[in-house]
Amino acid sequence: MPHYDLLILGAVSKDIIITPEDTEYSVGGAVVYSSVALQHLGANILAVTKLHPDDRQALEVFEGHGVPHLYRESPSTTSIRNTYHTTDRDRRTCEALGMATPFTLDDVPEDVTAEVYYLGGLMKGEFPEAFVLAMTERGKVAIDAQGFMRVNENGPMVFRDWDNKKEVIAAVHYLKTDAAEAETLTGEQDRAKAIRILASWGAKEVMLTHHTEVMVCVDGEIYAAPFTARNLSGRTGRGDTCFASYCYWRLNHTPEEACRFAAAVTSRKMERPGPFKGNINDISAQGSC
Repeated sequence: MPHYDLLILGAVSKDIIITPEDTEYSVGGAVVYSSVALQHLGANILAVTKLHPDDRQALEVFEGHGVPHLYRESPSTTSIRNTYHTTDRDRRTCEALGMATPFTLDDVPEDVTAEVYYLGGLMKGEFPEAFVLAMTERGKVAIDAQGFMRVNENGPMVFRDWDNKKEVIAAVHYLKTDAAEAETLTGEQDRAKAIRILASWGAKEVMLTHHTEVMVCVDGEIYAAPFTARNLSGRTGRGDTCFASYCYWRLNHTPEEACRFAAAVTSRKMERPGPFKGNINDISAQGSC
């Protein structure tokens, strides 16, 4: 039975990225940014995605980077338009132009196991809560809060509080939020206080990203590392890259080491549009691993 470091699930997205400087068309989604980065970093991974058969050319993003992958058919393909309003890329408007069908247990290969089951959700409904809870019976599950808080309201996507957050968060091993999501979930603006509240709900390891840094809380301890990108042209996919690289490095390293590693990988990723295409030597040269 094949065993992987991470089994990465998520819908690919036909993205339109509008910034103050330019408009870009690409194939993205958490499954792309996380799996491509980890493949270049040397992880043993398998990606599972969903799309309409007519959009199979989108799978070239995996093939071009040597990412092992499977795809499941969906009546539609996810498509998102991201409009960034500021140069720091922290304010954006997201619009759903299409959405693949939700993942079910039938979409998950039965004959594989993994150290981490990484659920790279883009919007609410992609991973039903019952599916997440069922996956926790297979092993450690990693979830991003955006996949449960970003709601498609017939096009515009808005962030809403998450009704069953405590039940699901208590069941997973890894939880990732950004600062705005953490404030919505906890009502707390102070990032250190917010991450402690999230950890108190039961997730074993909690990550919180801000445009200046990444924080993690494990066993009551908070670790932080700054982002050091020289520009933000590759801001899209920052959180996915950060979370996935942390989960991977954490398999054999301390939370503090994994936090520094994730910050270093993400910093280099943000300097160029698209997924992280560097390698472990690029990160080693910074003294982060």
